[in-house]
Amino acid sequence: MALLKEHISWSEAWQLKSFRNKTFVALALIAIILLLLPSFFAFIEKREGMVLQDFVLERLPASDVSIPTFIIIWSVVLLVFYRIYQNPSIFLVVAYGFILMCLARVLTISLLPLNPPPGLITLKDPIANIAYGGKGIFITKDLFYSGHTGNMFLFFLCLQAKWDKIIALAASFMVGILVLIQHIHYSVDVIAAFIFTYFLYLGAKKVAFF
Repeated sequence: MALLKEHISWSEAWQLKSFRNKTFVALALIAIILLLLPSFFAFIEKREGMVLQDFVLERLPASDVSIPTFIIIWSVVLLVFYRIYQNPSIFLVVAYGFILMCLARVLTISLLPLNPPPGLITLKDPIANIAYGGKGIFITKDLFYSGHTGNMFLFFLCLQAKWDKIIALAASFMVGILVLIQHIHYSVDVIAAFIFTYFLYLGAKKVAFF
């Protein structure tokens, strides 16, 4: 049964052993990832890396757009949570997409040490900063590729209603532009986020299907 393509209630889904098992595994993996990420971020923040030449950023004055970025991201997150409440199949794909994205970013960030772009203005997001290690901790070297952009694009791929997808896709591009305006990512980080996320979504969908 492919839950992604068929609306099903939580009570119906919970009767399926495979769904329960995949849910427990996903929640356990997410908990482990969130516990380990602050240590990983602390490690990469101490590491030296390359500074890339970026044609776009060189011509784009840095500006603090934390507030609109925060509003866009968490508005879409709330929309996704609401749709998950309505349809548990979306939860499985989002959850495994998030897991795969975190693992992929740990790998790509580890393999490509980068220093932040010149003029970087730290993004103020009190909710997301929990993953970095707490209030007042700002991570600047989790660069390749953009998790902010990738998460928005993952939501676009996972959501099913036409207007939900339009909103999430618009958010993907807006967040990609905003992180460039704030100079917290290189252009290649944003472009790569769309490419990586698409293939990670395909992998997550295979896990969620049963």
